[in-house]
Amino acid sequence: MNYTLNQLQIFLKIAQTQSVTKASEELNLTQPAVSIQLRNFQNQFDIPLTEVVGRKIYITDFGREIAESAENIINQVYAINYKTLAYKGKLIGRLKISIVSTAKYVMPFFLADFMEQHSGIELMMDVTNKNKVVESLENNEVDFALVSILPNTLNIDKLDLLQNKLYLVGSTKTKFKRAISTIEIFKDLPLIFREKGSGTRQTMESFIERNTISVLKKMELTSNEAVKQAILAGLGYSIMPLIGIRNELHNNELQIIPIKGLPIKTTWSLIWIKGKKHSPVAKSFAEYLKKEKLQIVQNKFSWYEQY
Repeated sequence: MNYTLNQLQIFLKIAQTQSVTKASEELNLTQPAVSIQLRNFQNQFDIPLTEVVGRKIYITDFGREIAESAENIINQVYAINYKTLAYKGKLIGRLKISIVSTAKYVMPFFLADFMEQHSGIELMMDVTNKNKVVESLENNEVDFALVSILPNTLNIDKLDLLQNKLYLVGSTKTKFKRAISTIEIFKDLPLIFREKGSGTRQTMESFIERNTISVLKKMELTSNEAVKQAILAGLGYSIMPLIGIRNELHNNELQIIPIKGLPIKTTWSLIWIKGKKHSPVAKSFAEYLKKEKLQIVQNKFSWYEQY
């Protein structure tokens, strides 16, 4: 047998996701590349690792055993790499973070320099909705989470990083009078919602309920990026975080519609379970943010103050 570490990683990801497509997305590889490596890996065994029924791939019992062995091998390789770096006096280990989908416009800027300073750290960052972020914290699966709405079901500690501002946003095809009332502007405005479990949706629904607004619900989409593209196409309007529409505002593709009560202001906060015993990597990252967060905000988010 002559399988590679890369093939082991690909097969393990397929076994975990039960999908070649999802595995390719998570590994940042093309689907054909993943399929080729899977085929080359399977050809080295006399017993099938997978079977395809309809259009869905299933892992056989033998395949699951191979996946378990692959995970053990990969973990041992990580351990070797970590030990090598440890002997050189470098900070090593994994940093696990779960963030809500809009936070992908925020978290990388607070990570970049830290990761560059510590090449021995492996980052595992899950981008999902608020409900799943809270669940990963509750199950102690991650070191930190980044949210704009604090969970009220968990006892947490937090570090505030950046203000979050949400505005009513639409394409630039329609002009709005500044004197128009909040209730009047929403009467015939087709609104695009995020999915249930999204923090942005929770904020938007709270605003609508608080102002006793009757809305015309147009559609429901599962990411802020999808909502943005729908607005650009002229399918409707939405209350969106400013952080994700910088380029579109600069290029005059989207407009902020001025109405009373907006922007809604929350705070991007790094949170963790109170009393959690952090690894040296996680502890070092928290200390780095406490020291550098103001400088990062000043360097990377100064444009934010224009709105």
